[in-house]
Amino acid sequence: MNFDLTSEQEMIRKEVRRFAEKEITPVAIELDEKEEFSVDLTLKMGEIGLFGMFVPEQYGGQGLDYISYIIAVEEIARVDGSQAATIAAANSLGIGPINYFGSEEQKQKYLPKLSTGEGLWGFGLTEPTAGSDAGSSKTTAVQDGDDWIINGSKIFITNASCDLTMGVTVQALTGKKDNGKPIYTCFLVETGTPGFKAVPMHGKMMWRSSNTSELYFDDVRVNKKNILGQIGDGFHQMLQTLDGGRLSIGAMGLGGAQGAYELALNYAKNREQFGQPISKFQAIAFKLADCAMEIECARNLLYKACWLRNEKRPFEKEAAMGKLYCSELMGRVANHAVQIHGGYGLMKDHHVERFYRDQKLLDIGEGTSEVQRIVISRYIGC
Repeated sequence: MNFDLTSEQEMIRKEVRRFAEKEITPVAIELDEKEEFSVDLTLKMGEIGLFGMFVPEQYGGQGLDYISYIIAVEEIARVDGSQAATIAAANSLGIGPINYFGSEEQKQKYLPKLSTGEGLWGFGLTEPTAGSDAGSSKTTAVQDGDDWIINGSKIFITNASCDLTMGVTVQALTGKKDNGKPIYTCFLVETGTPGFKAVPMHGKMMWRSSNTSELYFDDVRVNKKNILGQIGDGFHQMLQTLDGGRLSIGAMGLGGAQGAYELALNYAKNREQFGQPISKFQAIAFKLADCAMEIECARNLLYKACWLRNEKRPFEKEAAMGKLYCSELMGRVANHAVQIHGGYGLMKDHHVERFYRDQKLLDIGEGTSEVQRIVISRYIGC
């Protein structure tokens, strides 16, 4: 067994960490306070190659392995969950479905810009009444000659209503099987299509400088060329996309935990009480030791899941485990980090309080912790 990263993967970690600390850390608090999506930062992340990392070079990507991509997400999340959300959603949820299921024409049309960060793409699955129960989607698409007419709405969709958004992938109900089960199909809907409206959502507790949207479809007409894959493939496409997306959320949890831990460790070494750094007190030292141990466990679990994916072996169980463990780990570490900071940990001019807020979405997004436990329990035969 070899646990060493390749020289290329080590270089990616080093370069992305340097970029994150130089470009993102200085503005993270301000962007969070203003609830402002940064086009400038997004384009800069594109310039260093953080979009289209696993897309083949023929479509403008870098053709890297999944561990390299996960390391990049991890390093961005180490300083800011919002920018990591932009990267993770753009790659796994935006680019992923087109890359894996798109026609040659669709790949040639969309992937080059999406792989540079010049354009972003949304993933329209969640609806106001269909979150974990994705099979209860109400958005419909009815065939009319060579076109399909879409009606319905989506909610909590990342990267779907900013200045860089090129369009969204939308799951819609397109019929029923003989046994009454729904048939779902995915469509590619471009920004500016008549009847399609994307509205930014504000007032979020977390990821305040990422773009989150509500989507509305009012007799949106798209050509059959906009079908992703085949009619009826939609639900399976969404599930496969979420399997990869879980690894991204796991990376956000791992990176966020690492960042919160480092903030707490640095603070504990420099904060003195009763004549010595508080890191010397066993109560604090044990918290930090537990954090370090769990982060190491999380990294091994998540990287193994990514390795399985790279090897084209089944990874769905491990992806659910990695997403669940890393998400909840960040909650434990961020909680310890705030406690170690004391009153300062509650103030917005300290980064640690943002980590505490940003973590909560990881328990909910791309399959709640409860859903992950259902997935895992089924794989182990319960």
